[in-house]
Amino acid sequence: MASYIDGALIKDEKVVYTGNISLWSLAPLILLGLLFLALYGLGLIFWLVAFVRYKTTELAVTNKRVIAKFGFISRQTIELNINKVESIQVNQGILGRIFNFGSLVVSGAGNPQAPIPGISNPMSFRRVFMETQDQAAQAKAA
Repeated sequence: MASYIDGALIKDEKVVYTGNISLWSLAPLILLGLLFLALYGLGLIFWLVAFVRYKTTELAVTNKRVIAKFGFISRQTIELNINKVESIQVNQGILGRIFNFGSLVVSGAGNPQAPIPGISNPMSFRRVFMETQDQAAQAKAA
């Protein structure tokens, strides 16, 4: 099964950076699974939800766009042209700072804010995006 990002790439578009959802952001589901495991296997449902969320979330910066895909049966995607993104905010709580995960809020020209929750290493994702956006702007100016 091909990834959503590979299928969404357009001509001359290349993936620059791939992000992942953090296992720490799934810790509540994992702990609930452990807590309810003895209760008729109910804990397995929490673990299954965490596994599906981890496996079906795709995040990438390409040389042309920011792409995020969530979900398995129902799908939510965020695809913003790299030249149309005005800002990327990083939101990290105390645990996020300690375990290096957080949420990104991507704001585009004319678009509402697009949150990308639970991303691992959000500062690297933001840095790579900013560098790629700068390179795209320089190539456009040349």
